[in-house]
Amino acid sequence: MSTKIRLKRMGTKRRPYYRIIAIDSRRAVGGPVLDNLGHYAAIEKPAKVIVNEEKAFKWLDEGAVPSDTVATLFTQIGLTKKYLAQKAGQDVSEMTLDTTITERLKKRKSKKKTD
Repeated sequence: MSTKIRLKRMGTKRRPYYRIIAIDSRRAVGGPVLDNLGHYAAIEKPAKVIVNEEKAFKWLDEGAVPSDTVATLFTQIGLTKKYLAQKAGQDVSEMTLDTTITERLKKRKSKKKTD
């Protein structure tokens, strides 16, 4: 079974939040979930990401592949660094995860000067 770690959209119109889930990659977006790993509140400023480390490490060890968005979130909160350090046999007891992520600056188009 090929497993993915991806986001599942929840909430109401214009007020989304996302659950970070482990799911069989052949299932539909709203299909049955294998495990809930945490949640991501993108609408809050700053955005909050809460992840259960033990569950995430368990699924990554079993070969689950995170989606691009989830991989970015894991990198921003420091979960990827902690997981790789643990796999290398280093002490990770002092490492903590961030619960907030900073918003990227939006690219603005430069205005052309008219003569």
